[in-house]
Amino acid sequence: MQEMTKKRILVVEDDKNISMLLQYNITTEGYLCDVASDGDTGLTMALSGNYDLLLLDVMLPGHNGFEICTAVRKRSAVPIIMCTAREEEKDKILGLEIGADDYITKPFSTKELLSRIKANIRRSSGELTGINVQTAEKITVRGLTIDPERYLVEKDGTPIELSKLEYDLLARLASSPGKPFSREELLEKVWGYNGFFGDIRTVDVTVSRLREKIEKDPAKPEYLLTKRGVGYYINN
Repeated sequence: MQEMTKKRILVVEDDKNISMLLQYNITTEGYLCDVASDGDTGLTMALSGNYDLLLLDVMLPGHNGFEICTAVRKRSAVPIIMCTAREEEKDKILGLEIGADDYITKPFSTKELLSRIKANIRRSSGELTGINVQTAEKITVRGLTIDPERYLVEKDGTPIELSKLEYDLLARLASSPGKPFSREELLEKVWGYNGFFGDIRTVDVTVSRLREKIEKDPAKPEYLLTKRGVGYYINN
């Protein structure tokens, strides 16, 4: 890998032993890796726009991981993976709801973490949409228009602001209107995870977040529907 093509990752982790281990493994994999040991420094570095992926611990001195994620999401679509030792479901859900792309719970295997990092960077660079933006035509479903070339979504002519992940999910579903996609299939095709990695709840929360933006009444969706026992689909 040439130096100029290397992706840069920011690790925000206050445990020195863990951060050193992460930096070693990430660097060994061929990435550039910077480390911040507190939330205040991490926030400043994360907002610099110099990174291709952020790995944020939740519990940090200064700003916590949730606060950093929220601040970054107001300015950037950079992939964010939350890293936490907490087991509470609410903390995992909160990270996804405020804009994280995924979470990983300590203790985790190096192989799993590196696989998630690689998949998120590939998705962010546009490799996983399955749509050739050079040749793809606009997709229109009852007033909802997806423009692959401009990464633009409009509803009745009004632009809708989506994160890169939300756009990728919507584009994948809209590419085959009426066809249900299982959660596992979406994890593979949108997140880039194989069957071993990834939590299907990640898909559910992202779908919920997407409904909040495209549906008139998210509790009674008209576009992004659930096929009970199967998965999600775009209603055509």
